[in-house]
Amino acid sequence: MDDLKFGTRDKRGNWAPNAPLNIAPFWEGKWGQMKHFLIEYFWPWNAFHMVVTLAYWFLLIQPNLVAFQSFNLTWTLILYAVNAGGIFVMYGAIEMFYYVKRKQGNRFKYNAKFPSETPSDVFWFKSQNLDNFLRSFFVAIPIWTAIQVFFLWCLSNGFHAFGWLNWQDNWVWLVVLTLLVPAIHEIHFFCIHRLIHVPILYKWIHSVHHNSINPSPWSSMSMHWVEATAFHAEILWHLLIPSNPIVALFQMNSTAYGAVNGHIGFEKLEFDGDKALDSHAYAHYLHHKYFEVNYGGEGLVPLDKWFGTWHDGSKDADEQMKARFRAKKEKLKSKQTKATPAE
Repeated sequence: MDDLKFGTRDKRGNWAPNAPLNIAPFWEGKWGQMKHFLIEYFWPWNAFHMVVTLAYWFLLIQPNLVAFQSFNLTWTLILYAVNAGGIFVMYGAIEMFYYVKRKQGNRFKYNAKFPSETPSDVFWFKSQNLDNFLRSFFVAIPIWTAIQVFFLWCLSNGFHAFGWLNWQDNWVWLVVLTLLVPAIHEIHFFCIHRLIHVPILYKWIHSVHHNSINPSPWSSMSMHWVEATAFHAEILWHLLIPSNPIVALFQMNSTAYGAVNGHIGFEKLEFDGDKALDSHAYAHYLHHKYFEVNYGGEGLVPLDKWFGTWHDGSKDADEQMKARFRAKKEKLKSKQTKATPAE
């Protein structure tokens, strides 16, 4: 595919889409865009996460739920192996085809360079790929598994604020709640993400993730353990709201497996001639590039828009961002001047 039909490339070879990012059309009354929005809302990513969730529930968890009534090391290790295996296959396939074999070169790649081309001392062994891989599999995925085990312990022992709902009697609410899972994720993610950008928390916690300025699939869950805990704890909201185990697991799986979307690094993944899969990675890529924009998701719940941190990739958004940075710098300079005693 010719990526220049969809975007432009600067002098450094970095690619950007022509069309600016948009928040969900119903917020702006753009009802003519709803068909396209709804198709992308369901297919393929959320459909994939639901299929994975149903496989977890019916093949692994439901038949063995009694095993989680108390801490069980064997089943904890089994869950870890399933989680790690699933991530290895999904993230690893994208990494292999588009970063190792470079199936489409740097077509549609936001940053023209590949992480393997830029070794740095900020990473373990000076390698972003190795650093990100190790942090994912030996920090984030074990924490995901531990929270999953705690959730299943609560489930198997009947701990829930309202009691678990069944589908037969509560299908309308549970369908609505399932559709709201991505919205719950955006709200949760925005809140914890904005918090760990507070300077002291950023320095000691979130900077680990932001070392990957040019993210790739292995960057998706490369986190400090505190951030990984807050990130994967999203499922625990379903202990506090009327819910069902399948919906709760959908929340967890779409968070864990869906973390790759913002870190794919390509706008489109070509897979068959002129066919390509939209990654929906640009909003979060801009966050990695500029740090102080797009703390939430793609605008399903437009918290960034409401709080003035939305960046849609346009030149106007660049100017607004720079104006914010200048105002912030002047405010800091003013405080420092007032704090300096007069001679």
